[in-house]
Amino acid sequence: MEKRSLMVPGEVEGERLDVYLAREVPDLSRSRVQKLVADGLVTVNGNVAKANYRVKANDRIVLTVPEPEVPEAVPEPIPLDILYEDADLIVVNKPRGMVVHPAAGNYRGTLVNALLYHCQDLSGINGSLRPGIVHRIDKDTSGVLVAAKNDEAHRCLASQIKEHTVTRVYVALVHGRVTAPAGIVDAPIGRHPVDRQRMAVVSKNARRAVTHYRLLEVFHDYTLVEARLETGRTHQIRVHMSYLGHPVVGDPKYAPGRKNPFSLESQALHARVLGFRHPRTGDYMEFEAPLPPVFREILATLRKERE
Repeated sequence: MEKRSLMVPGEVEGERLDVYLAREVPDLSRSRVQKLVADGLVTVNGNVAKANYRVKANDRIVLTVPEPEVPEAVPEPIPLDILYEDADLIVVNKPRGMVVHPAAGNYRGTLVNALLYHCQDLSGINGSLRPGIVHRIDKDTSGVLVAAKNDEAHRCLASQIKEHTVTRVYVALVHGRVTAPAGIVDAPIGRHPVDRQRMAVVSKNARRAVTHYRLLEVFHDYTLVEARLETGRTHQIRVHMSYLGHPVVGDPKYAPGRKNPFSLESQALHARVLGFRHPRTGDYMEFEAPLPPVFREILATLRKERE
């Protein structure tokens, strides 16, 4: 519970309580304020108030704001492209457009909802909204991802990711002709200093980020690159390629103003390979997810134009 206190100034005397609060507490909508009032969670001078109360100068208003209820993830019969499964883990090829786990605005239709329907058990280390989730890939990035079915498997896989021993290889189509056949981007990533919805290469409040890349194919205005993650920061490949001056094609955040002549609604980025030691046997396992059809069609078009 959070308590907020306000003192009414004289110039607003006579205003309805709910109107006054909706303006003075902008992070709460008027309907939310009205519900707090209806639930008896708003007092004026120590007395429970009604929404149509007319405020007076020097009224002391106290709101008691409960913590928002977080819904639990529920099983949903969503088809999965399963690459491998056993008693400890499941490896899937996540389609573009699917969110990995429920969060504000996306509580249904996620990979977690699908996994809960398919699997009898998932690890509980990350809580009720992220069961089994050891690592994530962006909503609009397709590709291979592993989930843990029990806590022991989760801890082992998470430890491998922390120690940078997991193989994570992506394929990206980027703008421009990359000239170096291979390279390493070692540039720290943190929140963008102005746009908090984006990440950026910054020196303050950043974490080390390392991406190894090599050229796969060069076209007239585009380059197909393979990017191998040494670290796994948020939007790492997208940020690093933009930092090099070669943002990922179709990227809405990191390729502003760049033309996207293809039928892409998001970035041309695919998690192709994932490799790790099995948490029970210790054997190294590696899985590959084929490029999605729209990605293959774009490459076919570019190859034809190059001929």
